[in-house]
This record gives sequence, C-alpha cells and structure tokens, in this order.
Amino acid sequence: MEVNDALVQNLANLARLQFNEQEKEIIKGDLQRMIHFVDKLNELDTTGVEPLLHMTDAINVLREDVVKGSIPREEALKNAPDSDGTFFKVPKVIKKD
Repeated sequence: MEVNDALVQNLANLARLQFNEQEKEIIKGDLQRMIHFVDKLNELDTTGVEPLLHMTDAINVLREDVVKGSIPREEALKNAPDSDGTFFKVPKVIKKD
C-alpha cells in the first residue's frame, strides 16, 4: 500500500484534522512505518496459534457490590464554588438557538 498525499488528506478529512505540509510529511513517514511493521508481522507463520482475545485467562473478574454510606449534602457542597444549598451551580455550556 502506498502512502501518498491523497491518503493523508483523506484521513485528515475523516478525522476532521488539518495539517501543514511539514506535518503531512511526518504523518506519511509514520504511516509508511506502521504499514511496513504490519507487513513484517504478516510474514510470520501463525499456523496452530490460537487467536488471543484477552491478555489473561480471567473472565469477568468483578468485585462484589458493597453498600456504603454517603457524605451529607452540606459536606458535599462545602467546597463547591457555587451552590443553591441543595445543588451545585455550574455555568451554562449549552446555548439554545
């Protein structure tokens, strides 16, 4: 697979990124090295090697749920930059058009 300017530009468009010419050259080199590495891996004989789905044999190792108490509302709001006594007050971040 050839890494060219068109491929880099297409990937940049898909990722909604913009690169200058120097960055594009660096990315082209990085992509070419990645492809070369994968091609090297394809040369390995993997006959009889089971696919690895997980790094360990442990499956669904979860802790038990333990009910714990919570801190009182007043203590939770004590360090809040702004509150109304019941809830945290935060700046509006969504604008309605």
